[in-house]
Amino acid sequence: MKRLLLASMVAVAALAAPSVAAAPAKKVAAAPDWTKTVVLTPEGGFRMGNPAARVKLVEYGSLTCSHCADFSKSGTAPLSAAVRSGKVSFEFRNFVLNGPDLAASLIARCGGPGKFFPMVGKMFASQAQWAGKISGMSQAQAEQLATLSRPQQLARIAEIGGLTQLAAGSGITPGQAKKCLADQASVQRLAEMHEAAAKLGVEGTPTFFVNGSKVHAHNWAELAPLIRKAGG
Repeated sequence: MKRLLLASMVAVAALAAPSVAAAPAKKVAAAPDWTKTVVLTPEGGFRMGNPAARVKLVEYGSLTCSHCADFSKSGTAPLSAAVRSGKVSFEFRNFVLNGPDLAASLIARCGGPGKFFPMVGKMFASQAQWAGKISGMSQAQAEQLATLSRPQQLARIAEIGGLTQLAAGSGITPGQAKKCLADQASVQRLAEMHEAAAKLGVEGTPTFFVNGSKVHAHNWAELAPLIRKAGG
């Protein structure tokens, strides 16, 4: 009888004992998306990615350069994947070649780091349209353009090409665009960037540097193996 009573007490005690919850699984922190980290560099370019990336890629490009547009079309997706991983950083430095390029560059840079790469992507994707409008301006438009001051010329070029409207789609208002097109300090900065690039041996666009060294590549097919070789 005593044994039966003891067994019952043990059973009741087991039922009354609080259950021990399993330790919650530790959450694994999500890897950062380095494509969302964009800064203006001391050299005047915009850099996307991990500042401590093993491979640092720099492109000197022109927004009116068709080869640069081709690189944007073929290289953006694979390059973004490499940047996202943190192994590669990508910096675009404007190498202005002409008046329309100057107007486009001033507008692209107008929105700051957060809007630069999306704006450049739009400009390259629609380059044939807006650059074609500018190059196809009438004789009367060209003559009228010659009578304007430099800030007025840039504003008029942007208007003819539809660059102001394109920028508005990326959150850069017409008022902001007009102000940026008239910013002489920004014009001077782009001129200084061109001079600094020329001293590094940049003669045309696109020109690429991998970890500070100029490489012989003009498209993604040529550049990709060089990035992989460098550790990207």
